[in-house]
Amino acid sequence: MTRTRTVLALLVLGALTFGTGSPTWVTTTIATALEPEVAVAAPGTSAAPGVGAGALVLLAAGIACALTGRVARYVALAVAAAAGVLVVVSTLAVVGDPVPAATAAASAAGGVTDLTSPVALTAWPWAAVATGALAVAVAVWGAVAARGWAATSGRHERAGAPGGEPADGPAADSAEDPAADPAADPAGSDEIDPHDAWDALSRGDDPTRG
Repeated sequence: MTRTRTVLALLVLGALTFGTGSPTWVTTTIATALEPEVAVAAPGTSAAPGVGAGALVLLAAGIACALTGRVARYVALAVAAAAGVLVVVSTLAVVGDPVPAATAAASAAGGVTDLTSPVALTAWPWAAVATGALAVAVAVWGAVAARGWAATSGRHERAGAPGGEPADGPAADSAEDPAADPAADPAGSDEIDPHDAWDALSRGDDPTRG
């Protein structure tokens, strides 16, 4: 998986996690002094606050993977995996026992905590579990593939020894052979070596000027 795909996947999963936490997760009814039956609904972000927090972390981790270096990139992927685990654990806690979330919603809606009907779950918590699990998978997969993200393309370098020393070969022999020195050979002094001309042009000099 490339860095671009990992970043996009984390951003999309963060947005989807927000999307799964916004609708209603838990429904029930209560009785108040004014009405015998009042419908109560709790969205996912209220029933499981860890879902909203995990979504924010996934978005931040995706941005961090796109902008940071190698070490910070691995940290961001580890944080993204932890965010996915947080989303799954928070959601499964509500799925396992939705009554506390329904009671909190009832208290906020009507000021009472006595529920008059069984608590029902919608399908959205399972969607949140799916996005959290996918976030963990993407983070782990990205961490495995991240070793290749920092690879840079090779740069073209001229053949020769470091520090500008001439390489062994005909060029080095000609530098040591006075007979091959253009300065010692008037007949060859007007000839311009292509390599020397290229070096002069790269320095901004005119190779045709003596």
